Amino acid sequence: MKRKNLIVLLWVSIGTALFFFLFFTDEKTLHNFILSFAISALYSFFLGIGNGLLNDFLNKKIPWSEATTKRAVISIISILVANFILVYLCNYINFVIFQKAATPAEFFSGKYNFMNWFMVNIALLISAFLHAKGFMEELKKTSKKEVVEQKLIATSANAQFESLKNQLDPHFLFNSLNVLSSLIDENPKQAQKFTASMSKIYRYVLEQKDKELVTVEDEIEFAKTYCDLLKTRFEDSVDFIFEVNKEDYRRYVVPLSLQLLLENCIKHNFATSSKPLIIKIFSENDILCIENNLQEREQMKESAGIGLANIVQRYSLLTKRNVFIERSEDYFKVKLPVLSVKPNTISTKIDNTDKAYEKAQKRVKEIKGFYGNLISYCIVIPFLIIVNLVTSPKNIWFFFPMLGWGIGLAAHAMNVFAIGKNWEERKIRKILEKQNKQ
Repeated sequence: MKRKNLIVLLWVSIGTALFFFLFFTDEKTLHNFILSFAISALYSFFLGIGNGLLNDFLNKKIPWSEATTKRAVISIISILVANFILVYLCNYINFVIFQKAATPAEFFSGKYNFMNWFMVNIALLISAFLHAKGFMEELKKTSKKEVVEQKLIATSANAQFESLKNQLDPHFLFNSLNVLSSLIDENPKQAQKFTASMSKIYRYVLEQKDKELVTVEDEIEFAKTYCDLLKTRFEDSVDFIFEVNKEDYRRYVVPLSLQLLLENCIKHNFATSSKPLIIKIFSENDILCIENNLQEREQMKESAGIGLANIVQRYSLLTKRNVFIERSEDYFKVKLPVLSVKPNTISTKIDNTDKAYEKAQKRVKEIKGFYGNLISYCIVIPFLIIVNLVTSPKNIWFFFPMLGWGIGLAAHAMNVFAIGKNWEERKIRKILEKQNKQ
């Protein structure tokens, strides 16, 4: 145990010894005070250290955060067994060795059964306090740890997303300049037209590259402009077909995804007037498909891997829906998820994590309130029991506050852990999870 806990047990022993010495000891002698302190220290240290070591052992073997139900069951069983043994041991040392009020035979004959039962209940209340305190401390640590981890994940994802987006700017410029360079030699007039179109397209790239999602309508309009630019170079060698449903126009895709896929089609396939490359962009349920007839180039330089990989990674950071690729002997198709609403994007994840932290703080406050109630119960009820048994042992009245407060405590526990404000949210979440699995 920690030194701080041992000091607390020492002060508890001194306080308890003074209480019994001043109010329940007839002869105020040094010997009686030392005896009172020895008995108080016996119970305080045996029960405190025993339950503390038990709680530390269970925290290492079965942490609350990993197996709450299993830990609760094992804690209850171990607390009952441990405190039963500790109380009988303390009572034996107290009555047989310290006070010499009974012989070993008398102690085990049943004469002290009521005292043993009474002390076991007191020990269980103290143990409940210690384990509740341990649970609350671990809950705070776990909550803070989870929030910190979520913040790190969100920050890392944000940095990764920004890195992916920053690939688009130089990537597009590099490829466009390559096309322009080839056109200058082949067709200077087309090169001038290409330069004008390129400036218009590059403006869109600069406007959209910092966004996480854009509407399908904006992306389609940009793709058509980009196709016109490609037509300037390849003329009849490339043909583009757009068959996108109008209802999909207000939905969302990642920006510049069509441009990257169109670029891949041109880069990986040959196109001639006799064998034109046909690229089709169309809707399929809630998916935007980009399909081309397969005319692979025989000698291809190793790809930089920016295009398709970039799109897949950006989608993975924004949604659980995947980008699918279909390939056959005749065609190559990429399926992009079309999002009906903007999800919790990367830029808002840190804000959402802050809200989650506030919610976690509120939850910890509720649990702290319950355990504060439990701790008060564990302190006040034993005091009332002692007062009752000392002042009027024949008139047992402590059962009434113990039962009444106990019912209130149970209701408080149900409100915090079972039927509280979060119960409806948990039920809704479970129903939605079941529907998603179907």
